[in-house]
Amino acid sequence: MLQDIRDHMSKGVFDRVAETQPAASVVVRPEDRTVALESTIDKVWSCIMDNDVGIIGLYGIGGVGKTTLLTQINNKFSTTPNDFDVVIWALVSKDYNVEKIQDEIGANVGFSNESWKIKRVDQKAVDINGVLRNKRFVVLLDDLWKRVDLNKVGIPEPSQENGSKLIFTTRSLEVCGEMEARNKIKVECLKLEEAWKLFQEKVGDETLHSHPDIPKLAKQVAEECCGLPLALVTIGRAMACKTTPGEWNYAIQKLKQSTLPKMENEVYPLLKFSYDYLSPTMKCCLLYCCLYPEDYTIPKSRLVEYWFCEGLLNEFDRISEAQMQGDHIINSLIYACLLERAEESFDGEERVKMHDVIRDMGLWIACELEEKEKSFFVKAGAQLLEEPDVKAWEGAKRMSMMHNQIKVMRGTPKCPNLRTLFLSRNKFQAINDGFFQFMPQLTVLDLSRNRKLYALPKGISELISLECLDLSETGITELPMEMTSLTKLKMLDLSYMEHLERIPQNLISSFSKLQIFRLGDLPISDYHEEDNVLDWDNDNERLIEELKSLQHLNILRIPEIQNMSALQSFLSHHLFRCSTEQLELRDFRETNVFNVLCLENMERLEILRIGGCGNMEEMKMEKLHTRGSPSTNYTSRFHTLREVRISSCYKLKDVTWLFLAPNLRYLAIWHCSEMEEILSEGRLRDVADEVGIPYPTPFLNLQTLSLRELPELKSIYWDALPFPCLKRIYIEDCPKLKKFPLNSDSAKGNHITIKGERDWWEQLEWENEATRNAFLPSFQAY
Repeated sequence: MLQDIRDHMSKGVFDRVAETQPAASVVVRPEDRTVALESTIDKVWSCIMDNDVGIIGLYGIGGVGKTTLLTQINNKFSTTPNDFDVVIWALVSKDYNVEKIQDEIGANVGFSNESWKIKRVDQKAVDINGVLRNKRFVVLLDDLWKRVDLNKVGIPEPSQENGSKLIFTTRSLEVCGEMEARNKIKVECLKLEEAWKLFQEKVGDETLHSHPDIPKLAKQVAEECCGLPLALVTIGRAMACKTTPGEWNYAIQKLKQSTLPKMENEVYPLLKFSYDYLSPTMKCCLLYCCLYPEDYTIPKSRLVEYWFCEGLLNEFDRISEAQMQGDHIINSLIYACLLERAEESFDGEERVKMHDVIRDMGLWIACELEEKEKSFFVKAGAQLLEEPDVKAWEGAKRMSMMHNQIKVMRGTPKCPNLRTLFLSRNKFQAINDGFFQFMPQLTVLDLSRNRKLYALPKGISELISLECLDLSETGITELPMEMTSLTKLKMLDLSYMEHLERIPQNLISSFSKLQIFRLGDLPISDYHEEDNVLDWDNDNERLIEELKSLQHLNILRIPEIQNMSALQSFLSHHLFRCSTEQLELRDFRETNVFNVLCLENMERLEILRIGGCGNMEEMKMEKLHTRGSPSTNYTSRFHTLREVRISSCYKLKDVTWLFLAPNLRYLAIWHCSEMEEILSEGRLRDVADEVGIPYPTPFLNLQTLSLRELPELKSIYWDALPFPCLKRIYIEDCPKLKKFPLNSDSAKGNHITIKGERDWWEQLEWENEATRNAFLPSFQAY
């Protein structure tokens, strides 16, 4: 199958180089040389000319043009003066065979007779090594799937001393590591403009101008290919004879459904080789990502939690440990170019996404190749106004109808195999009481972001296998006591439920297997009942008491804590110190000085919000010099903290303690009318004197800085900072802030956005004109 596909590909843009003569020039048409490709060729050529670089790895998704790139590099040796004695090309492929590689190399260095071909592998290796060690060589290896042992082949290790080079292509960043590549260069998909240009060339002007509607439709088809050259070429050729708008509209619909025959026959099989190389667990985890809509950025932590509840992460019983396995799987899928890192959300939450063509390939595998099982039913982001025909998905194992416009679920489906149901981001107003009645295997249910869904159906109690229930950002007003039947529940998310007023007493404590519980950003309500654990007047003491009984709790978010005694009581429990990931402190009216080190033993704390503490004048670090070894303790007290928000603390003058949070990604300080400095030079120097070592460079991981209504703020930091990760700065109503801790080396290589008032920007003082000019394009006026 692989050879058939490659034979077909050899007719077009992915021309394979001849595998015989050294540096044999292969014809690559000028129209196939894109600007992006030229740029990558120049980058690789620069590495080749660098004597410090011996091994270069080119990696990227299947069909992105790695072989084309290697071909053109091979050709460049024929047309560009260089000092290499021999250039050798060898195809490795998935079924890696040492002897086959040796025969291809042997043909290039003079070992082509029959007597040499019948030699043993170790004898051939000696012969090849004997020739190459006396030459300055370049070896080009195409399509590596695992490490190639150079010694077994007979290739001397490229080094600075011998000046030789090894350049290879692979779909896996891990293979680059295994091959000890000094330079790892990712071959990216084409940008929109270049993708459109390539697609036009394959379709042809005659077809594009055969009807006035076709150019616009053709652009839509090209966009569906998401810059993947293999898809653009394959679909472009297939559409070259389609001259009516109807044919183009049909192609668009088939592409959206991942069922276009050309893709199924020629593109997906090639991409599937990467899938076939995965372990069974990784295959399941990759296909799981197809449940999300096209172009959706998936929160990494939530994805891992769903995998855990589904039983896909079977190495550990606790989510805190299973997250390590989940991270490993995500990284492995990224290294295999089957997942991509997405831009983190403004608050620093890590996200991933699937290339659209990889997602289509995944759906093709899940829905077509496993047709007998009908295991996946995915209508995510399909703009549905009502639920699909029940008969179409009653046999499904995993189902997603998220991101649609459905208002009512009326049916009573019989789904004996259904394990996963994504219904988030719809417009639900009601769900039939019998909807969940016949789903005995349902394990993960996501109803989040349905803000007009005010009540759960009674049938929720029938979901006796449910392990994950996500109700975040719904309009639900109370949880029914019937939920006590959900005894297997491991995750319950009640975040951002603005209308939730009642949780019956003894409901939360009945979930004895609960490991993940999130409850926060609730309305402050006067709705009081004896059997309601939401009790604002008593600092939610009933809720806290019930949480104490959950011995498996690993991840916890609770509603805001409103006084110091309640905080001290909460922190006195080891279970809460070890599991709390978000803490909100509000209206500490009696507290003038807050010792921030009372929070230092919170092992999982990621998000800290402090607001409405109008009398708080200082956040001190009293115990800093008394505990443990300063060199290990002092710089990483809050190493898990990634987001801090401080608001309406009117007397607070600085937040110097933030240098203890080395991994902080998001910082927002609003409405603090006496704030003068973010980090105080004097206080930091006092700390350094006390512990006997210098303080670390702050904000090395900061991505977003938001400062608003700080009328006395004069300084963020007294010297320029590197800010290697900074992306966004928002400044509003900070009239005395005249200088930024930036110089011409700050945030180098980042695309920064700085938003503020134009008058403020024009009065800023810069280190020099070069620094001002460097950041001028980043500014956007409010």
